[in-house]
Amino acid sequence: MKLSGQDAMARNADEHLVSGRVKLPRRIVEKPLRQVSKRLLMALMVLAITVLLVYSDRSGYHDNADDSVDFLDAVYYATVTLSTTGYGDIVPYSSGARLTNVLLVTPLRVLFLIILVGTTLEVLTERTREEWRLNRWRASLRDHTVIVGFGTKGRSAMQTLCATGLRKDQIVVVDPSGKVIDAANAEGFVGVVGDATRSDVLTRAELQKARQIIIAPQRDDTAVLVTLTARQLNRGAKIVAAVREEENAPLLRQSGADAVITSSGAAGRLLGLSVLSPSAGTVMEDLIQQGSGLDLIERPVIKAEVGRSVRETDDLVVSVLRGHRLLPYDDPAASPLQLTDRLITIVRAENDHAPGGRE
Repeated sequence: MKLSGQDAMARNADEHLVSGRVKLPRRIVEKPLRQVSKRLLMALMVLAITVLLVYSDRSGYHDNADDSVDFLDAVYYATVTLSTTGYGDIVPYSSGARLTNVLLVTPLRVLFLIILVGTTLEVLTERTREEWRLNRWRASLRDHTVIVGFGTKGRSAMQTLCATGLRKDQIVVVDPSGKVIDAANAEGFVGVVGDATRSDVLTRAELQKARQIIIAPQRDDTAVLVTLTARQLNRGAKIVAAVREEENAPLLRQSGADAVITSSGAAGRLLGLSVLSPSAGTVMEDLIQQGSGLDLIERPVIKAEVGRSVRETDDLVVSVLRGHRLLPYDDPAASPLQLTDRLITIVRAENDHAPGGRE
């Protein structure tokens, strides 16, 4: 396999990998400073209530220093009591004061301690909640799309899929960069941090249950290894892979890819077409950009079209997919249309309810 010098420099050694870690999109939570401020305010409220309880019944308390309890002594007693320090220099001796400590001060002490350790409890709760969300996500995920590599090619593929109606929760991104996965999470996608050439990383992305897989790493050799691993894990999924060099495309197909896109070759052909005819280049770019202008889509043949010729359909048909054969629109074998055929057509982006509809 021939790899370009640009491929060899593509890896970033500074990335910190947490192999196989699944990161779900985070929900919006309060800022840490606000959370701390709220806990501090609650702690002060508990302290104030305790001080008022002690001061209102100060005659039932005994101070070893001067036998009397003033407001400062009440604050002091409440503080050492709630913090469970308990020096013993101020003690309740009347029945009412002791009953107040049992029924009111002790529950306030427990509440005060819970507030103080609230951060730890919240972390434990958040971990439990995250684990529950992760288990629920794994159990409900079926027929999704896995995108390996969330660079320019992977992100463009994601945008095209979303433009055709695929929900964000049906896309899982796999990338070795934690920062890239964080960016994917911010956009609402589930991400897996790790090396996609490893089967355990792809398994965490539930690739074995995926319907389609897009492989768009930065290196051609990585694309080959990921394709081999993905095909071993999922025999029935549709795998589309991208490579930089045209001569590596056959190896990708041998590795199990159903379709291989040569990024440099495709870009070069579009550049050449734009030189010959800028308008034709604009139309081609419009066709491959879903959601605006003209869209190139694949749809099934509807019953009303069965038996008709390609030219008798309402859509502009480019090709007919019959089994594993892709027939040009002017091929005599393409007509009449069969119910099991699929049509590659050009439609207006806003016309989502054309005959046959979109998938």
